[in-house]
Amino acid sequence: MMHPQRKKRLLLILLVVVGVCVAVALALGALKQNINLFYTPTEIASGVAPQDARIRAGGMVVAGSLKRAPDSLEVTFAVSDGNEDVLVSYGGILPDLFREGQGIVALGRLDENRMLVADEVLAKHDEEYMPPEVAQALEQVEHMKVDGVYTPSSN
Repeated sequence: MMHPQRKKRLLLILLVVVGVCVAVALALGALKQNINLFYTPTEIASGVAPQDARIRAGGMVVAGSLKRAPDSLEVTFAVSDGNEDVLVSYGGILPDLFREGQGIVALGRLDENRMLVADEVLAKHDEEYMPPEVAQALEQVEHMKVDGVYTPSSN
């Protein structure tokens, strides 16, 4: 028969272990929900990016694509990776450094028309700057071009 003091101690240790496991599971679940995966305009246009998750998308703002709503802060603009364009809708104040022809990253969700409804738009102050993901995506598109024509990989 187990001593009552040992029984209490064992029960306490088991409760602590279960509590730690629950805390770790909840933390991992929260982290998984908050991960914003980066997608290029080509991946969004081809249907790779999920429609129900919050994502990050980036590229160069297409010159002449910025349209402002006359009665609200709502703006739409196109973002390109050199191959595909994706429309972005944003209902807030754009960063001071936002310009056409510059690299940006937008965070938001895709609607049923594959338009990114952004809740945050990030732009960098240096005109030479390009977000690392955008630079990598543009580089990938360049590598996938055969005789100057983009051919998507089948992965």
